[in-house]
Amino acid sequence: MKNRLITLVDLGLDSSFDASMTFVQGITGNINAGWDQPVIDVNFVRTRDHETAFSALTTPSTVLHVMAHGDHSEEPSFLSTDGETQVSLKSLAEWFLDRQWGISSGVVIADGCKTGIGKWQRAIRDCLQDDITYIGTSTVIGWYEATVFCSAFYGALVRNRGLGRTPAEQGWDAANRAIRAYETLTDQRCPYKPVLLTPSRRALRSLTG
Repeated sequence: MKNRLITLVDLGLDSSFDASMTFVQGITGNINAGWDQPVIDVNFVRTRDHETAFSALTTPSTVLHVMAHGDHSEEPSFLSTDGETQVSLKSLAEWFLDRQWGISSGVVIADGCKTGIGKWQRAIRDCLQDDITYIGTSTVIGWYEATVFCSAFYGALVRNRGLGRTPAEQGWDAANRAIRAYETLTDQRCPYKPVLLTPSRRALRSLTG
């Protein structure tokens, strides 16, 4: 069976995001430990180049996990700490229109502040090739919230091989298991929320040219 592919994209570009990304890489490394062959493959991209970022965001993957500040002051965008790198979903949708391919991962984790609000969900739909489980956040988060949720999510994702279930369905199940684990461990409401999203009409028109 083909390995699950996790694409990790760091657009936050500071020491805190580096630490969080290293943590997630450590989780996936631990999952692979003890197997003759890895069960998870990982792509890791840290970049300021927009073309490289767009290519990483549209790499076909089981999970696309983006770490950055979530900005929606003007339009939903991934933003670096220093403000020098900004990747807007509007620009990604326009890139999709030009090339006729967009986000094709079964699960998208937008690991930044307030990326689960309706404005973000509407914007991400313009960038989709297929149905996904989208995991965003309902509030401001930090490294603690991110690491607690992600450790539970990736552990739940690989608890079985997911036979007969789509990547989006596997991600939905893993996200809800991770939420329950988060709330048990912290006695607090989990800020991460999954939602099933379908491509918008604009995205479907992009696919047909």
